[in-house]
Amino acid sequence: MNSEVLIVGGGIIGLAIARGLYLRGIKEITILERGEIGRESSFAAAGMLAPNVEAERKDAFTEFCAESLNLYPNYAEEIHAETGIDIELDRNGTLYLVFTEEDAQEISRRYDWQKRAGLRVEHLTARETLRAEPFVSPDVRKSLFFPNDWQVENRRLLDSLQKYAELNRIKIVENAQIVTLLIENNRITGVETVNEKFLAPIVVLATGAWTSLIKAESFILPQVKPIRGQMISFQTAKRLFQKVIYSPRGYIVPRADGRILVGATVEDVGFDKSMTDAGTEFLRETALEISPGLGNLEIHEKWAGLRPFAADGLPIIGAFTEVENLFIATAHYRNGILLAPLTAKIMAEKIAENLDSEYLKIFSPQRFRAARAT
Repeated sequence: MNSEVLIVGGGIIGLAIARGLYLRGIKEITILERGEIGRESSFAAAGMLAPNVEAERKDAFTEFCAESLNLYPNYAEEIHAETGIDIELDRNGTLYLVFTEEDAQEISRRYDWQKRAGLRVEHLTARETLRAEPFVSPDVRKSLFFPNDWQVENRRLLDSLQKYAELNRIKIVENAQIVTLLIENNRITGVETVNEKFLAPIVVLATGAWTSLIKAESFILPQVKPIRGQMISFQTAKRLFQKVIYSPRGYIVPRADGRILVGATVEDVGFDKSMTDAGTEFLRETALEISPGLGNLEIHEKWAGLRPFAADGLPIIGAFTEVENLFIATAHYRNGILLAPLTAKIMAEKIAENLDSEYLKIFSPQRFRAARAT
């Protein structure tokens, strides 16, 4: 099966890149997904668009996150017009709550550096916090408010991108597990799955946590490992919280339909997506610290996903010098939903128009080659 571009991986990154390429005139696109389209880490995510609340410094990565966030308002409007699906972009902001003296020291440090860096962050007293979110714990001491940390309904976003692909005849092949890359004379020619070969002059690896399982003769892909994140949710008749709410132990994400998502564990356990009793209990305790009233609710849903994590914690985006026309976009870790619009933009511009971005240099897979050589 031949295509102009072959995208390996049908999560948020792969689907967004396919749309970006199609908008730039590349029409023969095939997406290969090892399981069901969009059902791995992108589906399991909480949909937070939060470049600031967890930021430790202002650097190229935080700039990348902020720039991608700024694309979201237009992105949401465009995908709605294209598919009729509202991805529920919510710009109510994020609260970071303080319950202990240690928490207070942590957010004071964060507030100071972010104010010096010119980021938007506000300090709220306990009374102001409870006025903003009446259902949080009365034990809250104070909080930080991040007006530029938003959320989106990630599962509706996945639905919209999948529908975009279907409307524009972008080929999607599910249950296509990649075994090896096909390379001739240092040039990519396609990939081989368990059952067949797919040929294309350009290949994009958006393979998430499974990237390192793909083989190629005399060529080693960057190491990406899975980090499990367990989550739970509650269901209420109406929306109780207006903002995403953090504590140093976790977060809750309120949805328009009354769901309250609670996350998330961070576990290096390989490709195990099991829910555990310990994980569920930790998440429930996290939720009750933020809002004790949630203790009256039964857990509505439990799930886990595998986040793709590179050795330095940064995304891997760009081209390989060893293999012509082979590209990669992976290792977005906990920021795949946030970084999808900008990742898709710079990748599509590079492939379709040969336009370079500074981010393609900063997050290039070649940084690992240089490290090994050193």
